[in-house]
Amino acid sequence: MAGAWTGADARAGKPLARIKVIDLTLARAGPTAVRHLADWGADVIRIEPPAADAGSDPTGATRHGSDFQNLHRNKRAITLNLKSEEGLALFMKLAAEADVIVENMRSSVKARLGVDYESVRKVNPGIVYGSISGFGQDGPYATRGGVDQIAQGMGGLMSITGLPGQGPVRVGIPIADLCAGGYLAMGIMMALFDREATGQGRWVTTSLLEAMVAMLDFQGSRWTMDGTVPQQAGNDHPTGIPTGVFPTSDGNINIAASGQRLWERFAHAAGLEALIADPRFVDGKSRSANRVGLNALIAEKTRLQTSAHWVDALMEVGVPCGPINSIDQTFADPQVQHLGLSKSVTHPEIGAINIVASPLQMTGTDREIASAAPDRGQHTDDVLGALGLGADEIAGLRARNVI
Repeated sequence: MAGAWTGADARAGKPLARIKVIDLTLARAGPTAVRHLADWGADVIRIEPPAADAGSDPTGATRHGSDFQNLHRNKRAITLNLKSEEGLALFMKLAAEADVIVENMRSSVKARLGVDYESVRKVNPGIVYGSISGFGQDGPYATRGGVDQIAQGMGGLMSITGLPGQGPVRVGIPIADLCAGGYLAMGIMMALFDREATGQGRWVTTSLLEAMVAMLDFQGSRWTMDGTVPQQAGNDHPTGIPTGVFPTSDGNINIAASGQRLWERFAHAAGLEALIADPRFVDGKSRSANRVGLNALIAEKTRLQTSAHWVDALMEVGVPCGPINSIDQTFADPQVQHLGLSKSVTHPEIGAINIVASPLQMTGTDREIASAAPDRGQHTDDVLGALGLGADEIAGLRARNVI
């Protein structure tokens, strides 16, 4: 299905409007990286195989479903058979004019197809080529396929998620995919910035495993510096005590009262002043050693009042706290609505839809969704026409299953 890109005007004035991106990604981590670029104005051309050669989406998403629409908004889409000589030649024409290529193929696959970094930079030395893999471009695991949950396990996250003694627990979002995509987008931006000074492109890589280990953050450095192997702490913060989930008369809330000053403020506000001088809780080390008993005493008090009561009372004295929302409650929250974290866009077939907005805000521009996720090959004729191909040439390519 051909059609002009409805988001062209919306790109104008956005920070990446002058950047052209070729998107070869599948699954989630790669498309997430590209989405960051597309949301801020990059002209993204997503390449997919012709329908006859297309497999199912690795995420299990249907094209008009919420996952696909959220992941691939603000992009154009063409079909191109990279396994054919003509398809590869067309890809190289596109690559010669591009600023960025993003892919998440295995090393052997991109080299076999001839779309790897070394091949592309022969036609475009300024290309910024971004790659995401499961475990890295080389090394003992380089040939393994990687998916989010595998990286969560290998990267240590599942060992510190969940209740003590529960056994490993995955995080409820594809956090390795999302973090790897975010890191790659940041790396691509650094390489583009460097290119302004050098004129040369770079190959920027990350992996699900690298992203997951980096995201361990202080939990990782507890091992690398202190030799401590962090364990599951459930809803309690592993080092800042008391911080965790506490019952109320109508549900549960999070309270973060770690540090001496916040602890004392909380104790006064909760009517637990006597605990301040209690030897079991007199300082952070004592509170950590007696966490279970302290949490039980706090729970006895918090369950006597509603969640709203405690949020108001603790906010008044500057102790961080908040409700524990279901997803529908999150999007109904007045602050979430004020921040505009759900954006509407119109899809030509399924109508108006709401999808999750970029988390970034920037003066002088907005984060409105420029266009819904495209249908397969929706912009093939437009993109190839811009390369100088005529209607008859395009029809011939389609007949030969090149596009």
